[in-house]
Amino acid sequence: MTSKTPEYESSIPGVAAPIGMYSHMSYLMKPDMVVLVAGQVGIEADGALAGTELAEQLSCALRNVERALMHVGMDLRNVLKFTTYLTDSADIDRFYAARERLFAELYPTGSYPPNTLLVVSRLVRPELRVEVEAIAGSGAVDRATP
Repeated sequence: MTSKTPEYESSIPGVAAPIGMYSHMSYLMKPDMVVLVAGQVGIEADGALAGTELAEQLSCALRNVERALMHVGMDLRNVLKFTTYLTDSADIDRFYAARERLFAELYPTGSYPPNTLLVVSRLVRPELRVEVEAIAGSGAVDRATP
């Protein structure tokens, strides 16, 4: 799978098809792999909304990011950086609370990848409240090992 040009993946087991003309992720191996996961939202693999609450949508979005990474032999421990988009600044405190609960499980050592948080006017569908994209690398620090 070593290539000089990026590979693009739109069909990932457990993740709904892209909502538009984009790939869920791209990757390049030279010799380490770098993966760019497109923004994932609170939509389950069957296309259903994960729920109306921010925490439900955030949990689903992170699961979708993890599924995309697992598709190329990585997991959330390989994430170098997250970018998170919220549609309402009133959700910032709810986002931090939900992320704190989720990250306690996902990153038990308390060492987290950087995250840029942005508030935007809306996402691709009006019922979506949060979107998470990630950059990961095969040389990323193993955060599960103290």
